[in-house]
Amino acid sequence: MTAPQLIAGGGPNDPGFNQPLLGPLLDAINVTGKSSRIGIAVSFIRQSGLALLQDALFEALDRGVQLDVITSDYLDVTEPVALRRLMLLAERGARVGIYESADNPGFHLKSYLFIQQHTRKRLTGLGFVGSSNISRAALTDSLEWNWCLRVDDDGTSPAAASLLALQEQMQQLAQDARVVPLSHDWIDDYLIRYQHSPLTGLRVITGDSTTDAETLRETPLPNAVQEEALAALKASRSQGYKRGLVVMATGLGKTWLAAFDARQLKAKKLLFVAHRDEIIRQAQATFIRMQPTAHTGLYNGQQQDQADWLFASVQTLGRAVHLRRFAPDHFDYIIVDEFHHSTSPTYRRLLDHFRPRFLLGLTATPDRTDQADILALCDDNLVFERGLRDAIVDSHLVPFIYQGVYDEFINYDEIPWRNGRFDPEALDAAFASKKRAGHALEQWRTFAQNRTLAFCISIRHADFMARIFTDAGIRAAAVYAGSAMPRNQALSELAGGKLQVIFSVDLFNEGTDLPAIDTLLMLRPTESRIVFLQQLGRGLRLHPGKQQLMVVDLVGNHKACLFKPELLQEITRIDGGSGQTTPALPEGCFINLEPELIPLMDKLRYGGKVRVVDDYRRLKEQLGHRPSAIQAFQAGLDFAKLRKQHGSWFELTNSEGDLSAEGGKILAKLRDFLLTGIEATTLTKSFKIVLLQALLELDGLRQPPTLVALAEQSRYVLERHPDLLQLDLPARQQAMSADSTDWLGYWKGNPIKFSTGGNQGSQADYWFEIKDDRFCPRFELPIAELDTLHQMMQELVDLRLAEYRRRKAEALARIKAPATVAQADVIELPYFPSLKIACGHFKTGSGENAELMAIADHYGPFDIKRHFLARASGHSMNGGKQPVQDGDLLLLEWITPQTAGSISNQTLAIERQDESGDNQYLLRVVKKNPDGSYRLHATNPDYEDLAVTDEMKPFARFRGVIAE
Repeated sequence: MTAPQLIAGGGPNDPGFNQPLLGPLLDAINVTGKSSRIGIAVSFIRQSGLALLQDALFEALDRGVQLDVITSDYLDVTEPVALRRLMLLAERGARVGIYESADNPGFHLKSYLFIQQHTRKRLTGLGFVGSSNISRAALTDSLEWNWCLRVDDDGTSPAAASLLALQEQMQQLAQDARVVPLSHDWIDDYLIRYQHSPLTGLRVITGDSTTDAETLRETPLPNAVQEEALAALKASRSQGYKRGLVVMATGLGKTWLAAFDARQLKAKKLLFVAHRDEIIRQAQATFIRMQPTAHTGLYNGQQQDQADWLFASVQTLGRAVHLRRFAPDHFDYIIVDEFHHSTSPTYRRLLDHFRPRFLLGLTATPDRTDQADILALCDDNLVFERGLRDAIVDSHLVPFIYQGVYDEFINYDEIPWRNGRFDPEALDAAFASKKRAGHALEQWRTFAQNRTLAFCISIRHADFMARIFTDAGIRAAAVYAGSAMPRNQALSELAGGKLQVIFSVDLFNEGTDLPAIDTLLMLRPTESRIVFLQQLGRGLRLHPGKQQLMVVDLVGNHKACLFKPELLQEITRIDGGSGQTTPALPEGCFINLEPELIPLMDKLRYGGKVRVVDDYRRLKEQLGHRPSAIQAFQAGLDFAKLRKQHGSWFELTNSEGDLSAEGGKILAKLRDFLLTGIEATTLTKSFKIVLLQALLELDGLRQPPTLVALAEQSRYVLERHPDLLQLDLPARQQAMSADSTDWLGYWKGNPIKFSTGGNQGSQADYWFEIKDDRFCPRFELPIAELDTLHQMMQELVDLRLAEYRRRKAEALARIKAPATVAQADVIELPYFPSLKIACGHFKTGSGENAELMAIADHYGPFDIKRHFLARASGHSMNGGKQPVQDGDLLLLEWITPQTAGSISNQTLAIERQDESGDNQYLLRVVKKNPDGSYRLHATNPDYEDLAVTDEMKPFARFRGVIAE
């Protein structure tokens, strides 16, 4: 029998006497394992105290521990926010009850029970009974007395009888009619009573801590960066965007931003999606703090709640069977955290299914090439970006010192590299080297500060390194899923100085706040830029007394090691600035490399680019995986050259061994469709690609959609791209609703007709047909590889939308750019080589890809915003005083209905659309008829006049022929 021990907190400074309850309580929680039981019965719970225990309790539930919590509404002291957070435990398996004190005796219990083993022959456990409720003050610095009873015997001792009596009392209390299950509805009623409690004001003054008082009265406020982002989000929605990406460096508060924006949007039905429960749980806690009245619920493999604000695991909700439970417009606001994961098919299904008022993607990925895929999912709408450099300069994060150390004991050339990564077993064996471990220990002793997080390649490697450091007298532990030391305990001991080093395996890459960490020890190659930046972010957060982050990186002779110094320079550089030749690191940041690394770094700096495949390979090495087409486009790959050298995008990736077996089969069967139907199809407007995007979002390969559904979804896609909607749709069509017959008729007469061969004058191949009023492929679908075909088509659609948007933006920029004077008597004007101004019948052309052409300024004066150049095509204007011959270079002036003035007897360029939606252009003299109508007159008498119709639109005035 063990005698009861008094745990007295808040007493004299004698360490032998002053022992707050928090430490023993966490120790007891962390030693419980599967089939263990934890019982808690306390009169009140405050958010400040629950936050100290919550991580440990969640990890206990993950280990299979049965958790029972009973608290009360006695004197209305328990905080509603704490009750909402208790619901997070209930959602994950805990049983939580509330003792209703109205008309019942008072509730003064402060008891904690831990049964670790209970068999007929053994009882192991402990209990705490005394004065501590769950609040920060009660668990840390208040004057509190608690008796601790420990039992580890055959269950027959008096101590065992006392522990079992405490368990029996807790079980009876749980069955008491005065104890009701905690629910959101119960909290709603309590919240009203709590807000009007006469004791609320008193608690603001005498609460357990400043934090408690703040949570009662103050609404959280955004920081300066979040305020900027909130304004940008509001502006983006006002422009018509329905999706947007926010990029914020780790530590700037992305989750809080989403919570503030949900409040700004007044979201009633909200969905938060992530891929790890820890991220979901932290987000739930944040949103509860923001809005204590909100009902939050969990949606994962074990539990599928129906709540106003739903927090979901993408692995569950992304499956079709779960998506079908929700109407597309069920949620008015969707947040996808760690959005760099969203390019997976599971995420894509979810994003294609829902039509919220707004969808927000959140990521810390700072590079445009890395962002390319995820930006396409947000309709190419980068709402706000605040990168690592700005965060350090503005003192939101600490500076870093990167110390590149030569990894002399590993030859990566001898380790197999397969499918974009090292062979795990070979790598694991190579790392189990005492020489390398000793080298790491030596470098750590040279550079380390106070608290170190080390990244290892495997559990075996982490355990091995922990033993090496421990044998050297360093307080170290290996921490991973299922490790002897739970993660919360390791972090607590590291922050408190009991540990100096944590060796981790894939446990701290993302979604974890570790502000006390001031040293990172990189013991593994990192194939992914994103993973490296996530690891870096674990140590950049501010913390009292922390001046900088020290990064000690063992750099070997492989690209998976060598890219990191280059990447740090790249993401912290200053953009622009003529004359700046080298990146300037933020003040306090340094990148130091051992001399042996300099020749290795030169491997990353290629010479002149000769072949597209060289650019492709370099990009693949930078990313750590096969780039997508849009990533290659953003990185500057020349797709025209690519197609000349390799045929098509997927033929290049296939030749490099980067296309799956299923992808190879599809390429062999449908190469022409992927190339001419998507990758290289002519885009005068965005309609063809919008149509394909709508088809994919409707899963139209598997189940061909009706023309009505396809037209409505196409309109939704266009509305998500308000820039394209304004650019490509005439004003009349912009006013049409998606479900109107007018819109259906317009869409059927444009891209649907073109894609199904209805426009006989088009030279484009058509790959679809209409059957029973459905939009169906004309080619045979590879049923076994249908998902892969869907993904390949989506990749090319993302590429073409990005290409189209950039082309339009560049043409507009050239037109709006100030005139460039090459010499005194020469000026440059925009020239459209593909814009053929027909001198005959209407002729299809393209008003894209403007170039600058120099002409003599005696034709002037000129205004580059008004004047441009194009070629004549045909002979209908080859007559009169100003004959225009085929091939002449025409000087024209943009006009609008407001600037055109009188058009009678003016020679104008006229635009109309053909049946496929392509633009056609014609040059004629406008003549007014006696009845007030107009006709288009040709100066060559061999050509008849044309009657003006509603679809014809004057867009430019003819100023003359430029002599060449």
